[in-house]
Amino acid sequence: MDNEFKEYITFVVNTKDGDEVEMAVIDQFEFENKGYVAAALVDGDTVSDEGCFIYRVKVGEEDFKVEKITNQIDYKRIAEAYMEMM
Repeated sequence: MDNEFKEYITFVVNTKDGDEVEMAVIDQFEFENKGYVAAALVDGDTVSDEGCFIYRVKVGEEDFKVEKITNQIDYKRIAEAYMEMM
């Protein structure tokens, strides 16, 4: 059993209901010269292994900003490209 503690970079996003949820970056990748992160929900001190969400990311000097991909066709293309990379 692997008990190694992993530290993740996290960020907060708003749900459709206006609630805030914490997400952990589990992977970073580029697609068509743009940066993206694959993220998972944080539940207490654990990172959920139930699903992965893709966000566009813009990296600044000292931080990064995630943006929701609102176009479903783009999201599907990016998610499929990510799955092929895995």
